[in-house]
Order: sequence, then C-alpha cells, then structure tokens
Amino acid sequence: MAVPSSGGAASPDGEVRLTAFLRGDVQGVGMRWWTRARALELGLRGSATNLDDGRVCVVAEGPEPACRALLDLLGGGTTPGRVAFVAPQWGPPRGERGFAER
Repeated sequence: MAVPSSGGAASPDGEVRLTAFLRGDVQGVGMRWWTRARALELGLRGSATNLDDGRVCVVAEGPEPACRALLDLLGGGTTPGRVAFVAPQWGPPRGERGFAER
C-alpha cells in the first residue's frame, strides 16, 4: 500500500499524529491488541478503538517514520482479521501518552 504524505503536519521535532480508520473484518479478531503491540514496538503513543460502525480507529503519535511504519503494517496483510481499506489522516501531535485499547 502506498503511504500518503503527512502533508507537512510534523511538529518542529519531527513528530506527527496519524489517525487511521480501518475497514473490513477488524473487530473481534485481536486487532486492537495487535496494533497496540506494534505501536509500542515502534515507540508510538495513542490508542486503538472499536467504532460502532464496525471500523477500528487507530491514533498514533511519534516520529513520522515510525507512524509511516505502523501505517504500512496496518495495510500490509499481516494483521489479524482482514483489513479491506485504511483511510489515514495526518496532523500535528496533541500529546498522547501510552497506548490504550478502547
């Protein structure tokens, strides 16, 4: 999957906020746990949240290369379940701490 540009959303220290909406067979398959594990391995902060419409929303903050690596993993075919589509949005970091499953 091609990784879209962050559009200059990086803070002066090179950190960004990635918000990625995952669509497909993504709930009830361990997606949030798997995402948290990958994000922590990459040194990212944020959350993975089940949405009422069946999607999972992943928020990750940290260095842009690490956020891009997580985005690649989310769309790379090695996730639990089946990710049919990933819709990323980029912005400046807002100060997330830790990584939560919601």
